[in-house]
Order: sequence, then C-alpha cells, then structure tokens
Amino acid sequence: METPPPVLEEFRRKEDEHMGRKGRYYISTPIYYPSDRLHIGHVYTTTVADCLARWHRFIGDDVLFLTGSDEHGQKIERIAKSQGIGPKAYVDKIVDSFKVLWKRYNISYDDFVRTTEDRHRQVVQEVFRRIYEKGDIYKGEYEGWYCTPCEAFWVETKLEDGNCPDCGRPVELVKEESYFFRLSNYADRLLRHIEENPEFIQPESRRNEMISFIKSGLEDLCVSRTTFDWGIPVPMDDDHVIYVWIDALTNYLTGAGFLQDEEKFARYWPADLHLVGKEIIRFHTIIWPIILMALDLPLPKTVFGHGWLLMEHDKMSKSKGNVIDPIELADEFGVDAVRYFLLREVSFGQDGNFSRRALIDRINADLANDLGNLLHRSVAMIIRYRDGVIPEPGALTELEQDLQQLAAATAAGVNEHIEALEINAALSAIWRLIGRANKYIDEAEPWTLNKTEQTERLDTVLYHLGETLRILALLVKSFMPDTGEKIWAQLGISESIESCRFENTAWGGLEAGTKVVKGDPIFPRIDLDKLAEAEEASGVVEAKQETAEQAVEKKAEKPQVSIEDFAKLDLRVAEVKAAEPVPGADRLLKLTVTIGEEERQIVAGIAQHYTPDEMVGKRIVVVANLKPAKLRGVLSEGMLLAASTKDGLGLVTVERDLPSGAQVK
Repeated sequence: METPPPVLEEFRRKEDEHMGRKGRYYISTPIYYPSDRLHIGHVYTTTVADCLARWHRFIGDDVLFLTGSDEHGQKIERIAKSQGIGPKAYVDKIVDSFKVLWKRYNISYDDFVRTTEDRHRQVVQEVFRRIYEKGDIYKGEYEGWYCTPCEAFWVETKLEDGNCPDCGRPVELVKEESYFFRLSNYADRLLRHIEENPEFIQPESRRNEMISFIKSGLEDLCVSRTTFDWGIPVPMDDDHVIYVWIDALTNYLTGAGFLQDEEKFARYWPADLHLVGKEIIRFHTIIWPIILMALDLPLPKTVFGHGWLLMEHDKMSKSKGNVIDPIELADEFGVDAVRYFLLREVSFGQDGNFSRRALIDRINADLANDLGNLLHRSVAMIIRYRDGVIPEPGALTELEQDLQQLAAATAAGVNEHIEALEINAALSAIWRLIGRANKYIDEAEPWTLNKTEQTERLDTVLYHLGETLRILALLVKSFMPDTGEKIWAQLGISESIESCRFENTAWGGLEAGTKVVKGDPIFPRIDLDKLAEAEEASGVVEAKQETAEQAVEKKAEKPQVSIEDFAKLDLRVAEVKAAEPVPGADRLLKLTVTIGEEERQIVAGIAQHYTPDEMVGKRIVVVANLKPAKLRGVLSEGMLLAASTKDGLGLVTVERDLPSGAQVK
C-alpha cells in the first residue's frame, strides 16, 4: 500500500487531535447551473440532502449542509449576450430564483456557494497554482468537438450522427491553446482507493462503471479555455480562464473553509457525502478525487450517484417540454406532500417515475387516510372523552406493550435506514407504526370503553395514542418539517420540536395533563372528480391511470380485437408457492409460482392489498407469455390478473380446484 504524502499524514494527525471531530456531518448537493429555473428533478436531489442533514442534526451531529450555483462558462456568456445583459446580471436573477425555491421547500442549507464569489475565486486560483507548481498541469493545444450546452468535449468516435451523445445537439470543432491536468498520473492510486474503500462510490453499480472507466485509460484533462472570458483567470496566465472541472468541483472546499477558516476546515473536511445525479458521477469520482490527491488532501467518504426522476418514464428536459415546475406543484399540493412523494416513491439510487396521479394516490392513501386520519381521530377522542387533556395511563395490556415495542424499534430502524441511505425504507418503517396505531384504535375500541365506563383502560388507550403521535412527529420532521410541527402543535406540547433530539423518541415523553388543540386536517383528501373538472377547465392535460369504473365507462373508446388477437395471450392457472416483499418497494410482492412443471418469478403491485402469507397457496390466473421485464431491479416472468375499484383490489382466481398449468380460454 502506498504511503500517504507527508502533508496528508500531518493533516490526518491534526484532524484526529481536533476536539469535537466526532459527531460532525458534511453533506453537499451538486451546485446547479443557472441557465434557467430549476425543475422537480433538482428538488428531488436537494430534498434528499435536506432530509439527511435534518436527521443528522436530530441525532446530535454538527452538520454542514452545502449547496450552490455553478455560474461560469461559455453557455452563460452566450445566453446573457443574446439578452443584451452582462453574465453576472443574468446569473444574479436566476440564482435568486434558486434561493426562493429552496426557501419554499424548507431546504435547511448552511452555506450557498456561488462560483462568482471572491472567496471561491481565491480557492480556485490557489488550487490551480498548487497543482501547476507540482508539475501536474502543463500547457498544450486542444483540438476536439465541443458541446456548449453540456460544456463537454468529445472525440469524434463518441459522437452520434455528428451530434453530442448526451443531449443530441450539434457540436463545434474547437482548436485552442489550453492547460492540461495529468489525470493518468493518479489512475493506479485512485483504483486502489476505490477497491480498498467500497463505500467511496455508491451504489455498487456506479462503482463498477467507474472502475471499468479508469481501467480503460485516463486521458489528460483540459482545464482552461481561451475562447470565452466568463470565468476565473488562470493565476499565471490572464489569457486563459479556468475551466469548469476545477472551478465547479472546488466549491466543496470553499464551503468547508479552505484557505479562509483553518479551524472550520479541520472540523468538516473530508466531506461525508457528496450527493450527485448519476450523469455527473464520473466528474465526482474520477476528476474530483484526483484533484484532491494532487493537493494532498483526503478524499470524501462517499459519493452517491442517485438515479433520475423521470416523467412518465422519460428523462425530464426543457427541450422535451416535460419538466415540472416545483413552485406550481407546491402551490397545488403543498410542500410536505411533494417532499413525501419524492422521498417515499423512489428507491434511492434507482430511477423513479413522477406522475400527478401517483402523487395524488400517495396523498390520499398515506397522508390523508393513514397519518392525517390517525391524528384527527386521536385528538378528537381526547377532546370528546377527556376535555382535551392527556390522561395518566394505567395498567398495560399486550396491545400497549406491542405498540411501545414497535415505536422503539421504529425509531432505531429509521436511524439504521438513514445511515444506509435507504430513504424510502425509512419512511416505510414510519408508516408501519402509523398503520399499527390505526389498528390499535380499532382493537382497543375507545368508544366502547367510554360507553362502558372503563375509565382507567380508556385513559391508557388515549395516552398511548397521544404518545405515539408525539414520537411520529419527531420521526417525520426530517422528511416533512411542517408536518412534524403541525402534529406537535395539535398535541399542545409547549417545548419546541426543534429542540428535541433522537433520545426524545424514548417512550413516555408526553406529559399527562397536556392539553391538545383541535386543528384542521393536516392532509385533506383530494377529490379526484373535482380535480378532474378543475384540470379540464384550466386546460391541464396529463395521461392518467384510470380506475376500473372509468375504464368501464370508456370501454366503447377501446378498439375491438379479433379472436386471433385474443388467442395470442397464453393465460394459465398458477399456484403461488412463496411470496415476499420487494426491498425498497412497498407496493410490490415477489411471487414464486408454478405453472405446471415450470417454476417462475412474478413481481406484482399488490402488497397494499395482500400480505405474503395470504398469497401462498392461492391459484391465480397469469399471462404466461408476457415478455420478461425488471421491476425495481427484480426480474418478473409474467403478470397476474386482478380487478380493482376505488375500494380495493381482488385477484382473478378459478372457481374449481384446477391444476397448476391449466389453460384459461
């Protein structure tokens, strides 16, 4: 193993000696390019980072949460010129819109780095100077194809029909004098670091891609330009401006206090997590760590390349006209509802799909029916039966013991999921506690206890509902800050929820005698019929998932098929031998079925209607000749048949005990 450079060794020694180093957390988003306003995909990245930052503050860590804007480059210079204004005036206006958006979405960043700031210019020029003096930067001449919108150079063999392989737009042949960074000098060292630190690049699929890329050979990197002026000058050559790689990536040093606050830098560097989209993972896991190696600085602990948020399974882009305005979405559905959907719907690390209908379904099912209903019922009963005062609990039954145990396990489980960056799994765990609390009401029957004057038992039940809601408020506030505050307010707790920490999730924190406050439903259910009318009146058009009733009403619109078309479907009776949840996908079950002598695996979206135990032994009808596909990364070799209405879903089964494999005609 290579001995670390003396500067790095000394840095680590000082770092270990630094008081209070333990319990700090430094997280960053990418710095966004102000060529236009941000869309919901940018909100997804930043909301994930905000959730992680809030949770780490909740568990007591000293957090530095960084975001910002990447403001230089030829693209900005050209856009500003076309509008008859200077580049700085142009980016100022766009960056202001970034900050308005982050305020609206309750993004709790600690610092916002603009690459046009003096503090950042000083860092960039000093980084360039140090690497140049070390001999890793040299002057040469570059010739190649350049895509201005992507700010990327391409060799001719990588072009697709003569256009940029990333965005499909035309490229320009560029020939200019440039400074180059010797990436290849560090390739072996970087490979060793990746192999010895598997957590450095996440998820694993991205790590494997980067290892292959490095092994294919690294070319020296162009790090300066002369064909435009909008950038930071090279410190030893005013004819050149420093190109995006060094300019943008070093924002992570600027935000940590590099060169300007030695104590801050010693405390927070290296970063714990760089959160980036998968399209820029290469810059952050190859170029950025090599810059740091050239500076003899330690590398970040983890770079996580998350998937894209797709619009009806297609990547969002301005050119396609399929981007979602996050401000309009927040105006219509509320910030916390959108935050919840983004964090719950997408398996972190994979691509996720956005649709209005899926958002509305989550709001109605999870937020209105589950959480909102639990709060409304509980507070209403405390007001009705105890004049709004939290009672002193009495003797416990097995029901209360189970609820307390689940509450403790949920808090611990959420923390474990957050540590593993399993954001949607953390929310799934919280919603299991919500579901159990709703079931507890039905099992304990407080209305019956009141009617039969079982005073102590009723006190115990009402206290347990209030205390469960208190814990839920603490657990959800990192994901949905306003919701946590609203639950807290209706419980009438005088202590600020922001002053609470993870240890406050221990059972028993709700004081008897606290007076609850009646409030409006925190998530009103969305009336789909009224929404459809409003959308039609306003000209909103979107492909929507139909209910069974709507499908029946519109059946005349569907084309007729011939018997020959129907005969193409191979419908078979299948017997379910095993069933289990698909990790990170709360709507999916993975079924092992037999179709005659053949065993197959089918993934079905029925987890909210059937438990795995309920499925085992059922004889269902499946489409046996459906082309295999992957759902959430799990292979599905067929499709089961089911009917659904607004009230639920039922599987298509057979009336008699027909054998597995029997053909359905």
